[in-house]
Amino acid sequence: MQQPSGLSAGDHPVHQARARFGPHPFAAEMSKEQLATLLPEYFAMSQAFPYLQSGSQSDLIFDAMHRNRSVPKDVELTSVVANFICWDETGGHGRVLKGGNAALPDILDTDSFHANLVRRDASRLLGRPIQPSYSSTTRRYLRALYHGLSSTDAIVRCAYMVAFELHAAEMIQALWGSVVKTFDVRSDDLEYFRIHVGGEDPAEKYHGEMTSRLISELVPIDAYSRFSDEYDRAYRLNLEWCRNVARSGSPGGDDRLEIEHYGRCHCGSVKFCVRAPQDVAAVSCNCSICDMSGFLHLLVPGDKFRIECGEEFLTTYKFNSNIAHHTFCRICGVKPFYRPRSNPAGFSVNVRCLDKTTIESITVDEFDGENWEQAIRSWQIQ
Repeated sequence: MQQPSGLSAGDHPVHQARARFGPHPFAAEMSKEQLATLLPEYFAMSQAFPYLQSGSQSDLIFDAMHRNRSVPKDVELTSVVANFICWDETGGHGRVLKGGNAALPDILDTDSFHANLVRRDASRLLGRPIQPSYSSTTRRYLRALYHGLSSTDAIVRCAYMVAFELHAAEMIQALWGSVVKTFDVRSDDLEYFRIHVGGEDPAEKYHGEMTSRLISELVPIDAYSRFSDEYDRAYRLNLEWCRNVARSGSPGGDDRLEIEHYGRCHCGSVKFCVRAPQDVAAVSCNCSICDMSGFLHLLVPGDKFRIECGEEFLTTYKFNSNIAHHTFCRICGVKPFYRPRSNPAGFSVNVRCLDKTTIESITVDEFDGENWEQAIRSWQIQ
């Protein structure tokens, strides 16, 4: 993405996401057992989404009320899109297209809610009625999604709306293909998938175009770099949820799986990614530099850490034994990660620099860094 209006074929966010992240996790070959676990999670997401999208607007009007001001134009724009998405997800748009205004009383037939179409298709495939599965993975994802959709920052709100809708088209198409292949069914027999991405005029295409237009309406040129960062963060959030629920039905899969956590320095010049469990085990050290900087350690092997951008902004400080390489952003001065003395081949990541939306919980153990030699021996014995 180069500029708000740059949504031509090559620059479209979906194409950028494909190039950066590769095939969608739902496109991978999956067993019936995996899909039997995944589909109730997907049903939960589909059921919750329109309520979260509509509920997110209440935060925006309460903010206007609190400030005693008229509803801003950016809120009007995101709200009208949100209202349509909710209307469509609850079946209203489809009914009026087919029957005109005379069909309005029929919206009380909630069987046409898109989530209920998921339930019907999935129950047929699995041979039993399904219930939504709100696992900790799905609950955490939905809370983070709501946080973005309800943001009073128009750039963030726009990014989350666009990312969700553009990702949805990829997600539904990928899951449709996997379901058809695994269960050996006719693709057109699955109503939920057919109305979203099937047929000659699939609805998701228009959802993507509608939400993408928000970029040109809401994002000024000088804010586009920040929008791109927020869009990337939001798209990753959706993708990471799909990756986790796709794994959850595989042998050994559970909520303790390692996921990708993203972090940055204060100014955002340095960005990084670390693979670690959702429940983060951190270490608080009382050595002189940790005590002064407030660094909260997450220790990881080198192959579970990568710098996304900004390595050129890092500067290194060494002292005492000169084994640890303390790395700081030379622009804002924050220390987001470093090579620790206890594990010079790995990294210690500052938990306080991580995006909290992917963290389920944090437990903190104490390390007596003031007496490092004695403390490290005791730690290695445990």
